[in-house]
Formats: sequence, structure tokens, C-alpha cells
Amino acid sequence: MALNVKNLEGNEIADDYTRKAAERGRWGETWDVFKSSFGKIVLINIFVLITVLPGVAIMFIRSMRITSLGYLSPFNANTGIGYPAVSGTHGLAETLYLSADVLFYPLLLVAGFIASVGIAGGAYSIKKLINTRGQFSIKGFFHGIKVCYFNVVLPVTIFLLFLISTFLISDWADLVIAQGASVHGPRTAYAFAIIVTILVGVYCGWLLAVGVSYRLKFTQLFKNAFVLMIGSPLHTVFFAGLTLIPVWIYLIGTAAAFMKIISYILFIFLGFSFILLVWMSFTQWVFDLYVTPNIKTASEEAKAAKSPKELEADRQAEAKLAAMELLAAGKSELICKPILPISDEDAVRPLGKTFTRADMKGVVSDREKLRTDVEDYEKEHMSDEVYAEYNKLFAEREKALEVKDKKGKKKKVNRNNLLGK
Repeated sequence: MALNVKNLEGNEIADDYTRKAAERGRWGETWDVFKSSFGKIVLINIFVLITVLPGVAIMFIRSMRITSLGYLSPFNANTGIGYPAVSGTHGLAETLYLSADVLFYPLLLVAGFIASVGIAGGAYSIKKLINTRGQFSIKGFFHGIKVCYFNVVLPVTIFLLFLISTFLISDWADLVIAQGASVHGPRTAYAFAIIVTILVGVYCGWLLAVGVSYRLKFTQLFKNAFVLMIGSPLHTVFFAGLTLIPVWIYLIGTAAAFMKIISYILFIFLGFSFILLVWMSFTQWVFDLYVTPNIKTASEEAKAAKSPKELEADRQAEAKLAAMELLAAGKSELICKPILPISDEDAVRPLGKTFTRADMKGVVSDREKLRTDVEDYEKEHMSDEVYAEYNKLFAEREKALEVKDKKGKKKKVNRNNLLGK
């Protein structure tokens, strides 16, 4: 579908760089940037990681609190061995999780404000890398924070609100089920919360990409992010899954300790940058299609800077070079005249190991017939446009060149004297 996002054009946030066309294609350029700027990508990842650490610390403290409450709670009640008899422990573990999550998860919103600092600088720097084929500076990272922070903290906060709500709904569902309530209502609410959170997460990804790339009012930001998301649904789903490969590795690590170690190493050195690189490359590709499809390549920019006289000189030089190459190669017999397509019926009969004079006469007759057919076909089709135009072009370019001998007299142009022989 055609995307009505014309108000994006001209509002790009590119204060400290000039956007270049992806001459090798968006993903070819991204791969080149990944290979040639790997150290820069790792540095960006470390900067983002620093701002994410408060959120990691909150989750670690939450885990420690749940563990400590587990030691103090009477899970072994009614055993009669050193513990007081406590009745009604159904749902006690779920209550501990819910109370801890109600306390700590809202703190993730504060951590999100801090993480948005690194995400803003990282997203802007990654966008700059893929749009300039490797330009990066620490000053540019902080410039990205300055110009993009509020456009980043908005989608980050929205997503965290839905994510925290989903976690709390999960805790509530586990609690009421443990206390004996029907499983249908809580599980349905939890499933619905997951679906909504995923959709909101994808939308917030587009909100972040548009906010890092363009200067817009909040109303336009929300509108354009929605239009771009529904305008490329299959691509969005595929690249959202590809973007989260580090997260998938971490989730696999919950069942395989070795994979969890790999995921930790990946997030320390590359994970956040990988997520930003894939997502920003995808969204920039969509912007290339619908917002800036007419961005000029480096050669087109150089051509646009030349005067009409210089352009005419270049045109003449290109035409002369084309003529010289054509003449140097000589006329192609496969192009300058029509050639009869040979079928099995027109083929010359083969001679076996033993043959007679009659067989030889038959071969000679077949050859003569084939030669006649070729000549007739050539005469019939010589005036066809494709051959006439080729021969006309060759003749005109041959006349356009002036080749002189040692005495300064003009002589006929051919491939030998053109090459200096």
C-alpha cells in the first residue's frame, strides 16, 4: 500500500552528517558497516549498557528479596518438626512474587528514563553509521541524546507500562488460581495482555525509529509510526523477530545454562547494538522506499554540482569513449546481421564410419541448401529495426572520429589504426 507520510520529507534529524544513498542496497551497506565499523558498534553497545545497568540492578535486588522472603516464609508448616503449625499456605509463594513485583517493577519506569539516554544516543549513532557508511564520534553520540531523548523516552515508557502490567497480571493469575479460583478468566486475561504488549512493543519500535529519524510533533509522530507499521506488516513482523535474536538466545538460556552465558557475553559486547542495527536498518530501508526515494548517489551529487559546459564536455567524452570502444571491438557478426536459427530439419546429415559417394553428394547438397537458406534469411530480415539501428549507429560513430596518419592526412578508420597499429 502507498504510505501517506510525505510530511516526513525535509524534517530528517541529520544535523552533524549528510545522508548518502545506499548504492549497494540497504542491507549490503549495513553488512559493510558491520564489518568495517565493528569496534564502533561495540563501543556504542557499551555506552547503552551503562545506562541499562540500573534496570539490571533493580531486577537483581528483586530476585534477592524474593529469595530472602522464601527463607523466612513457613513453606514447611504443619510438619511438626520445629515449625509452628500454620494453616492456609495455599498461594503463599505467589503472594511473595506479587508483593515483590508490585514494589520493584514500577521502579523500572525510573530505570527506563535512564536507559532512554543510552538508547537515544545509540539509535542516533547507529542510524548515522548506516547512512554515512561508518561515520561515528562520541560527540555525535551525545548529540543524539540531546536531539532524540524525548522522542525515545516516550515509546520506552509506554512499552514498559504495558510490559509491567503484563507481569503483574501474570502474578495475579497465578495467585488466584493457586487459591482455587477458575483458571479460565485469569489465563484469558494473561493471554490478552501478552498479545496487546507485543503489538504495543512493535508499535513503540516504529515510534522510536520515526522519533530518532525525524523532527515531528507528537501527534504526527504517533500517526506516522502507525501508518508505517500497518503499511508494511509482514516486513515488520519478520524484522521484529530478527531484531530480537539476542533476546531469543537469552530465553533459550533459561533451559540451557551454556546459552545463558553466551547471551550475557553477547549483551555486554554486542546485543543492544545488534538490536538497534537491525531495526534501524530495516526502518531506514522503509524510509528509503516511501520518504526519500529520490536521494542522490555520490555520482549524481557530483554531476549536479557541474556547470552546463562541464556536463556537455563530459557527454562528448563519454560518447567518444563509447565510439572508440565500439570501433576497437569491431562489428559483431552476431549483431550486425540476422542469422538463421538452425533447427534439426536444417542440419547437415552426418556421415557414418562407412559412406558412399551418394552420401557425400547428399552432404554437399545439404550444405548448399543451408547456405542458400542463410543468405535468403539475411536478405529477408536485414531491414529489421534491430540490425538497421546497429549498423547505422556503427557508421555514425565511425564517421565521428577523425584519425590522421603521420603526414596529417585523414585516413579510413578501422580497428587497427584506432588502436595505434
